[in-house]
Amino acid sequence: MVSLPDNANAASKIAVIGLGSMGFGMARSLKRAGLDVTGYDVESAAVERFVAEGGLGASTLAEAVKDTDIVVSVVVNAVQTESVLFGPEGVGQAMRPGAVFVSSATMDPAVARGLAKRVEALGLHYLEAPISGGASKAASGELTIMASGSKQAFAAARPALDAMATKVYELGEEAGTGAAFKMINQLLAGVHIAAACEAITFAAKQGLDLGKVYEVITASAGNSWMFENRVPHVLAGDYTPLSAIEIFVKDLGIIQDMARAERYPVPLAAAALQMYLAASGAGMGHDDDSSLARLYAQLSGATLPAAAK
Repeated sequence: MVSLPDNANAASKIAVIGLGSMGFGMARSLKRAGLDVTGYDVESAAVERFVAEGGLGASTLAEAVKDTDIVVSVVVNAVQTESVLFGPEGVGQAMRPGAVFVSSATMDPAVARGLAKRVEALGLHYLEAPISGGASKAASGELTIMASGSKQAFAAARPALDAMATKVYELGEEAGTGAAFKMINQLLAGVHIAAACEAITFAAKQGLDLGKVYEVITASAGNSWMFENRVPHVLAGDYTPLSAIEIFVKDLGIIQDMARAERYPVPLAAAALQMYLAASGAGMGHDDDSSLARLYAQLSGATLPAAAK
């Protein structure tokens, strides 16, 4: 059994790996909770920004995780997670025994189980902790976390979990369970964004007042969290990436793989994936996922609001 560090119940030294739109907000929430937080990112500008806000910065992964109790990894996918752990400068060998690695990347459940076994073999804890809520809730410490792992992993990670989230679902002791829950969420999220973008662009094609469409739909049965959250990006003509098209190319692709392995049909998710692939192929892959509305506009000749000058 992997042991806990002596100060596990009062752990305060945390490293956040990946200071993108989600990771940066999570690092800020941890710091706001009074924890000792070091940030690392392959983009030095992100680290400098965190340091400018009073956090600590590191120029290497090993430096970031030195003497830390908790490492929170907020990278994009399983490949990046594996590199963070086991790459040439991976943290697996640099973390001290009994520390916990908290993985927030969305990935195939089978891959998560494999990573957990490799991490635990090093005398570390692995807590699978996919996240939901977007950049704003990451920054406010109000995420939803779908976590699975051993009781020891949960205990070791508790200070970070409490600082980052208002809802932490403990979904079992086996890694992979949290990932499976997250993929159900991503199936719905990806389909709902596609539906919202299809609907608002169809409204534009009809010549409707899009502001009034938003007002009416958000007060009606056709509303969804994604319609309410993403359509304002379209109305503002602002496609700054808060969650990029490529995220759903990846996540809906994972869902297709999982469903194919189970011989389970996912036709709505498959149709949505084709739209994200088309948007990516049209050069929008790194733009906000509400850019699906722009793709619909290109296909139909609809006119959407332009960005304010």
